[in-house]
Parts: sequence; C-alpha cells; structure tokens
Amino acid sequence: MSRWKALLPDLDPRVRHLVVCLRRLKDHSGLSMRQLAAKTGYSTSSWERYLGGRSLPPREAVEAIASVTGDDPTRLLALWEVAAAAWTGRRTSTTAAAGDGAEAVPETTSAGWEPPVRRRPPRGVLAAGVVAFLLVTASAVVLVVRLAEDDDGRMQRPPVSSAAPAGAGPASPAPSYACRIERIDGRWYAGLSRTRDAILLSGNAGAPVAEAQCLLRRAGFPPGDVDGIYGPRTERAVQRLQQKAGLVVDGIVGPHTWGALRG
Repeated sequence: MSRWKALLPDLDPRVRHLVVCLRRLKDHSGLSMRQLAAKTGYSTSSWERYLGGRSLPPREAVEAIASVTGDDPTRLLALWEVAAAAWTGRRTSTTAAAGDGAEAVPETTSAGWEPPVRRRPPRGVLAAGVVAFLLVTASAVVLVVRLAEDDDGRMQRPPVSSAAPAGAGPASPAPSYACRIERIDGRWYAGLSRTRDAILLSGNAGAPVAEAQCLLRRAGFPPGDVDGIYGPRTERAVQRLQQKAGLVVDGIVGPHTWGALRG
C-alpha cells in the first residue's frame, strides 16, 4: 500500500473524505500513478494534485478512476458533489444582481448636468428646532405625570403582570436518544438507524449520529452524551476506533467505519 503524505489539516472534511476514498481505490487496484494516468487520460501530475488534496478532481476524472478500478461510480459521484460544493462555496454574482432592476447612475460628464449642492441650514434654525423639541418633551412628561395621579394626588403605579410575554411558549425539549443494543444477523444495531453507508462528519446531527454514538460506546470508545450531535468528542472517539481497526484516521464515519461499528 502507498505511503501517502498527510493531508493539510485545514482541508474541508468533505473534500478529505473524497480524497481518502480515491486513495483507497488507487491502492486496492495495484496501479502505479503512471499506470493510473495512462488508463484514465489524466496526467500523473494531475493525479498527484488530486490525491494530495491540492486540487479538486473534475467529475470526469472521478468517473474514470471508478471505471478502471471497477468501483460503483454512483457513490463516488455523490461524494464528489458534496466535496465540490465545499470546495467552491456559494458565490453571488454581483454583475447579475446589478443587471436586474438596478438604478442607473447618471453620467457626470453629460452636458448641462451638475451634482446637487447640499446647503447646511442656518445655525439659528437648528437652535430653534432643539428648543422646540425640548419644550415638547417636557410637556409630554407633565401630561404623563398628571394622568398617573389619582384624585388624592397620589401617584398610581402600573399593575405588575405575572403573565408570560405574548408569543412566548415553553422551550421545546432537546431530542433524547436511548441505546437499545442488539445483534441481528451478525451485526450490531442500537435501534436508532440501520444505515451502513451514511457519511457522518463534524457538524452533522440526527438519529444516524446517535446510532454511531451508541455503537462507539458499545465498542469501548465513549463519545460522551448520546445526543445525536457530531461534536469534537464524537470525532475523537471515531478516530480512536479507526486507529484500532486499521482504517484511515480521518474522523469521518463512512462505509468502512460503519463496518467496524456494526462488527
């Protein structure tokens, strides 16, 4: 098996998972980098960039390596779609936005057009405005005080309401998961999900994550609370399991890691 260089630590986990899968295909095929280039039509230097995580392989290259190694391209292309979205990100075209209903800016060089001149109001007008504002504010305060007094001249305090603010309801409880470990047809299940190929990584949440957490606990790699959230403790538990099982230690639960969890 090839001795691959470690991928960059800041590489997106979704791109990392695709690269790891492509490395495995190349290793299992027994092809050298030059043979892989000859069979796929992509140069050796291109594959070195793709498998080194320095460049995202094009869709056609992923289809080509699946074809020459006899692997199902459907799964690889699904991983490629996720990795491509993470690699490129979402970009908003400001040019298109400007072309849709944007107001045109007047040409400053047009004959006869001059930019409007903003004049400051006289200081006397500003002072008069401030005085008028203060008088209105003082009158409003006096009026509120008079309205708040009862017939005896005592101030009435507004009643204190004990009701909850309008629209506020009880906080929805966080989902709880219970592990029901059982062995079916030689595989372990926790009663939360029966998946064997879902891709789980940091930031995911839901029943499949809780299933993996239950199975990690059963295997002796406690991930913390079984809360269905793929956090740092769960990721470290997955890495310890992968190291013990001889898998690529990337902290991502894929088909191989599910196989180790299911036993």
